[in-house]
Amino acid sequence: MCTDHDWINNAVRKIEADYQRSADTHLIKLDLPSVEGIDIYLKDESTHPTGSLKHRLARSLFLYAICNGWVGPETTIIESSSGSTAVSEAYFARLLGLPFIAVMPKSTACKKIEQIEFYGGKAHLVERSDQIYAESHRLAEELNGHYMDQFTYAERATDWRGNNNIANSIFDQMQLEDHPVPAWVVMSPGTGGTSATIGRFIRHQQHDTKLCVVDPENSVFHEFYRTGNKAITGENGSKIEGIGRPRVEPSFIPGVVDEMRTIEDAASVATAHWLEKILGRKVGASTGTNLYGVLQLAGEMKLRGEKGSIVTLLCDSGERYLDTYYNPEWVQTNIGDLQPFMARLERFEATGQLD
Repeated sequence: MCTDHDWINNAVRKIEADYQRSADTHLIKLDLPSVEGIDIYLKDESTHPTGSLKHRLARSLFLYAICNGWVGPETTIIESSSGSTAVSEAYFARLLGLPFIAVMPKSTACKKIEQIEFYGGKAHLVERSDQIYAESHRLAEELNGHYMDQFTYAERATDWRGNNNIANSIFDQMQLEDHPVPAWVVMSPGTGGTSATIGRFIRHQQHDTKLCVVDPENSVFHEFYRTGNKAITGENGSKIEGIGRPRVEPSFIPGVVDEMRTIEDAASVATAHWLEKILGRKVGASTGTNLYGVLQLAGEMKLRGEKGSIVTLLCDSGERYLDTYYNPEWVQTNIGDLQPFMARLERFEATGQLD
């Protein structure tokens, strides 16, 4: 436990100063004439200093741990992660001069491991994604360090009522749009913390917006949402890095979710490739998961004759995944044939319908 108020005050100041040096992320409007009157937006979280949505989470987790007295001037930080959270936490650990170890599955993209090491962190690799929890606890105990545990603390480390969280930012940026209060916000769960923040904010602000959470294959969140069975576990980890879990994480709050859908992995990857044609740059597959869910909802709104806006997240850059989601051989071996979904996406461009 840290009771060094001078160190705590200086650590918090450094993190807040880093925030003040950062501008808000952009809200990108997609031009899709096939769903005229239904406006689609991407909150581009790839522009954070560490390149992903998880930069916000890492900042909140560090502030939460420091203010709780769990982290001091010589604390080794340990985190279980599939990559992006670890990259961002390595950044903040370096900012505070603290050692950092990321416990990650061996399947993690090489680029993410390189980024962790760039910020001075170390990658501790395990065989399977379900092994990261116990190994993180073991390392924290062995090194007398602090296990940050994003999967438990993500939903409580962020002030969901406002205070510059991602939901607050989205609704502020939408104020001058044709449909300023979105009909839907679409989010995929990794820890569940971001969907918890967005869902709680929507209710606290008394918006009519609905939250749709889209889950990848081999994740248990959707099944838990459907059945309420917290004990459910999966045998295989998600192939869409950063989202989906083999167990129900404590930060996933089903009560704030209006609807859940499972998106096939091939649809996620195909949509990431399709979006590159529109944006002129690559995005990660979790963005593809988000956007495919958005396109489903947009098509359904069109059939009902509804107009409105839908907002989702561009989680990170595709440059991190050149050896996986943008490698045809890897995709063929691990995901399968993308062409059926590419055909659906082309159909959407022409008709506003995926099927």
